[in-house]
Amino acid sequence: MTTHQPLTGARQNPPVLAVDRLGKAYGDGPGLRTVLEDVSFAVQPGELLSVVGPSGAGKTTLLNCICGLLRPTEGSVSFNGSTVQAPPEQLAMVFQDYSRSLLPWLSVLHNVTLPLRRTVRDKAERQERARHALQSVGLPDAGELKPYQLSGGMQQRVAIARALAYQPLLLVMDEPFASVDAQTRADLEDLVLDVHERFGITVVFVTHDIDESVYLADRIVVLSHRPTTVKEIVSVPLARPRDQIATKELPAFIELRSRVIRQIKGETEEIDDTNESDDVPAGVAAAREEVAE
Repeated sequence: MTTHQPLTGARQNPPVLAVDRLGKAYGDGPGLRTVLEDVSFAVQPGELLSVVGPSGAGKTTLLNCICGLLRPTEGSVSFNGSTVQAPPEQLAMVFQDYSRSLLPWLSVLHNVTLPLRRTVRDKAERQERARHALQSVGLPDAGELKPYQLSGGMQQRVAIARALAYQPLLLVMDEPFASVDAQTRADLEDLVLDVHERFGITVVFVTHDIDESVYLADRIVVLSHRPTTVKEIVSVPLARPRDQIATKELPAFIELRSRVIRQIKGETEEIDDTNESDDVPAGVAAAREEVAE
């Protein structure tokens, strides 16, 4: 039986993001397929929230609803106190496929400044923001290069820099490190922790990697299989700053990791081989890329 999670946490500030009894279904009649059912959680200002769940659980559908790319069938998503009807101006997203979210014919600097053209009229200010963001992700000298001249990990750093330059209220990251090698992934995880600490940015981080979810998060939302509900919200009381070796050797880290794995394992024993992407209507992927740009 699903237990509703309250929309407010221990802190008294209003949440940046509130997902309230969200439901999403496709089709009708005998062909009706329910992907999300009664999903509720909130993200507090400055929090880093991880979302995990079994493969095909509907994480992409959930993100599309959060970002205003899909209308929920039931319930609501509120961002900064307002119901989400379209992609919010103060939300930025970093995607898994960095090669498709960066424009190869533009320089790195122009890729980072591209979304600022809607909000910052002064060209010098746009470039200053972009250079500062690139410096923040360790790429101060990459501005004049093209994306294809960079490694995969460096390209994902550019995507993160673009989001930081936009100065969003909420940063949503959709399995952003799934396509890089293990060492680069560890470096990018530490980069996220660093920018989260320095900028105080609120982050929703979706991942399949349980270790990653525990290492990064203040709390972890564990999703069930379809129809997807919130199975548990796990607090992560690990001290910051965190370290790839010392933190992951802590008994508390190992206990939290095991707790989340047990939850996911229980779901994967029941889930079928349904491909989550089959539920995403045509055009949504392109729209998501447009939001990133």
